[in-house]
Amino acid sequence: MTLLRILLGLGGIALLASILWAAQAANIGASFSAMIEDPWGVVALIDLYLGFVFLAVIIWLFERNRLIALAFILPLPFLGNIWAAIWIVWRVSALSARLKPAANQPG
Repeated sequence: MTLLRILLGLGGIALLASILWAAQAANIGASFSAMIEDPWGVVALIDLYLGFVFLAVIIWLFERNRLIALAFILPLPFLGNIWAAIWIVWRVSALSARLKPAANQPG
């Protein structure tokens, strides 16, 4: 589980590095305008934000403490998958432990 946590953390760090690079290389407003003019750019944004909704549902169902759940759900649209990576790295062991019994069920 430690290796998985490290790999997921490295993925989050790689995403942060790419965001910092893009922020230096291009104007976000101009890039966003170009993106929403392209149909595939719109699809990518829908995919991104729908993914945030899907993860928000998982977080809501998993976290027993609703304040912790909200602390991770509400920033998702603004902080994106870096915030998602933090929650997953933090909870990967508990998620795995909860899913293992279900994996052994017939069905």
